[in-house]
Formats: sequence, structure tokens, C-alpha cells
Amino acid sequence: MSEAVLDNISHRRYNPLRGSWVLVSPHRNKRPWQGHQEAASEAHLPAYDPSCYLCPGNKRAQGDVNPHYRSTFAFVNDYSAVKEQQADFQSSDGDGSLSSLLLRAEGVKGKCYVITFSPAHNVTLADLDVPEILLVINTWTQMYTAHVSTLSPLAKVALPTTFPPVSHQSSNPMNPNAQFRYMQIFENKGAAMGCSNPHPHGQIWTTTSLPEEPALELEQLKKYRREHGGANLLEDYAKLEAEKTERLVFENAEFLALCPWWAVWPFEVMIIAKAHKRALVDFSEEEKMLLAEAMSEVTRRYDNVFECHFPYSMGIHQAPLEGTDAEIEASHFHVHFYPPLLRSATVRKFLVGYEMLAEPQRDITPEQAAARLRSCGGGLYRIKKQ
Repeated sequence: MSEAVLDNISHRRYNPLRGSWVLVSPHRNKRPWQGHQEAASEAHLPAYDPSCYLCPGNKRAQGDVNPHYRSTFAFVNDYSAVKEQQADFQSSDGDGSLSSLLLRAEGVKGKCYVITFSPAHNVTLADLDVPEILLVINTWTQMYTAHVSTLSPLAKVALPTTFPPVSHQSSNPMNPNAQFRYMQIFENKGAAMGCSNPHPHGQIWTTTSLPEEPALELEQLKKYRREHGGANLLEDYAKLEAEKTERLVFENAEFLALCPWWAVWPFEVMIIAKAHKRALVDFSEEEKMLLAEAMSEVTRRYDNVFECHFPYSMGIHQAPLEGTDAEIEASHFHVHFYPPLLRSATVRKFLVGYEMLAEPQRDITPEQAAARLRSCGGGLYRIKKQ
């Protein structure tokens, strides 16, 4: 049966990166919508907001004053989700008891950072040019370098760095008190994704534990490597998608941006390194510039789809800061974009009901979404309207 038939029939697609399935129902996109609609994000913001705690020279919640920075600025989150210093936890329940089996807990230590992408309050990644996005990527790389285990093979290829940045608790650079296991770099863009401040910024959470999503992916990556003679799942997948082309959004010499076969969110995109790259520190300056180009293309096309500030959650998955050789070598650098919008700037996808109780479901196919994004290239719509 031709894959074209899948455009008109309900079917399931397998996600080898998680070992999970998604239900695809392309015919449902025609149903009438009388439900909740988001407010279109078209607010006109000033380049500087004196009340913004992320703008240069402004005071933050804990009393620190931001420097008059000119590109990116990183600092320890004033309200971190994890603590670096806290009491250790050890369960008092004996092994084999019901409590030890069913009421498990473990302490997690860590450190959270905020990174502003620009001193300008009224821009997003879609507005930044490629060299400006490269500055953001270089900041991410320095942060990863500052936290990677000295025992990791990645430490041998990482360039020296002066990071991590200061916190409100100290005027001196703070080194981690413990070796963290994982670093999650992410951005929530837009109020629809819970972003509390429109100033362009992202976050980095480092933890002594390996979080569930990257852990699931890492198990699948290791399994594929074991079962296929050392081959890399995402490297093979990138080759396959480059040949098929129908899910591609953008391609350059080093990266593919595509709507994955198993996408859950309507306009979900992955940026995948074509070659086997384990983490940010594996990239040359030229390769990071090409990554910046791919991120620019994705975020600009997002905004062009519905001519709005397109909301999303974006995050990088890469090798753990500390891990076994098998974990490090199986890791493959990629970026996830999870945007909620479905039909317009005001109608979003909700993961509820069947998605929460059975399995994820999507309406438009990834092929249809990719075609829409491919057609939205060129300049940013709001620049064209000026």
C-alpha cells in the first residue's frame, strides 16, 4: 500500500526514538471548531522595558542588577526548580516492604540558569540574524562545557570556558558542588507555553538525575546501536529523510529540519545533525553557524505560517554530562520544537482525553505540516509589512 493512502485514513505511527506510538487522524482536520481560541500574539513591545527583570541595567527579583549587556547574558535562576544545597534523602523503609516498592522517592540536586538571547526586549529568535543566534549557541556550548564531567570523553574535545555565571548568592563564579548528570537546555516562547516574560530568553536546568524524556531516548538509541552493528538511529533516520524529502522543512550541509514521521504536535519539528555528533562541544564554529541557520529558518517559518508570534517549547537533547561510554557514544545531538497551534493563530492543539488516557493523537499529517512550513520561507512577515 502506498504511503500516500495514509493522508486519508486513520493510522498509527511508531516513534523509534521513544518506543511509543501516535494515532494519526487526517480526516478530523475538517471538523468545525467552536471551542477555546487563544488570543493572537501581536503585541507591540518596546526595545527596552524599565519594569522587565531581564532587560539590561534593571533590578531582578532578588535585588541583583543586570549588567548593561550587549549580546547574551546568563545568570543563576533566582527561583530555581532544584536546589544545589539541601539535605540528603534516604528512605527509612526496609527493602522489600510495600512502601519501598510503591512509594519510592529520591533526592535531586541541581542548578538552574536563565539565558537572555538579546538585550532587546521586543525580539525573538525569529527576529535575530544568524550571527546573533550563533552567540546564543556559543553561550549554550560554554555552559555545557563548564558542567561536563572531566571523566567524559567529551571533556577532551571541549574548549576552555570561563562559565558558569554568577548567582545572587555570590559575586564569584560558582562551580557545581556535585557532578550533575544531565543538562536540559530549553525555551518556552509565548504565553500559550507558560512563558512569564516576553523578553527573549531560555533556561538551562542541570540535575544529578537523568530526566525521563532523555532517558527514554537514550535507551532507544543504545538499543538501536546494539542491534544494528554500532549504527546510530538518528544518523540513519536523517539519511532516510534526506532521500524521501516529503517531511523536510529545511536542509543545509550539516543539519536537517523536518516534521518527524512520528510527530505528535501539529507543526512539530526536529533539527537533526546529519553526522554523528554527540553534543554541542562536538561542533566546529562553522557547524554551529549552520545550526544557527537551521534554527533561524525554523523559527521564522513558524511565525510566517499564521503571521503571528508562533508559540512553542524548544529543547536540545544531547549526551549526558556524566555517563557511561555506551551512553555518550549512542547519543546524537538534536533539537525538538513542540508548538501547539493547529489551524490558525488562535486555535491550538490540546493533549486531553484520549491523548492522556490512551496515546497521543494528531490531525494533519507530518507531510502536510512540512509542506506548509516549506511554503513559508523567505523574509519574516512582520518585516515585509513595515
